Amino acid sequence: DVQLVESGGGLVQPGGSLRLSCAASGFTFNNYAMSWVRQAPGKGLERVSSISPGGGFSTYYADSVKGRFTISRDNAKNTLYLQLNSLKTEDTAMYYCAKGWTGAGDDRGQGTQVTVSS
Repeated sequence: DVQLVESGGGLVQPGGSLRLSCAASGFTFNNYAMSWVRQAPGKGLERVSSISPGGGFSTYYADSVKGRFTISRDNAKNTLYLQLNSLKTEDTAMYYCAKGWTGAGDDRGQGTQVTVSS
């Protein structure tokens, strides 16, 4: 079975940074694109960033996070990362790791909460 376990969330002040991790198992991680999606309170699911399979040479970023967030992957460790810099209050959300390029499928983790507040 596909398992995705996120970690690294927390409470941070505006302008701060966090690094999210997602440990993947149950499938051949190297062969799949991976994504981060988020859901803010009272809002729908938003695709944040995606990375292509293998070397991850292709990436996608939502306009709202471009230049502030960086997605990466370590295939040897079956782990996906998201570096969040220059955080804003509007980045507050539950962040989910998802299998696939769009992140819209059913294979998502349980999420890690990111709260940006002073």
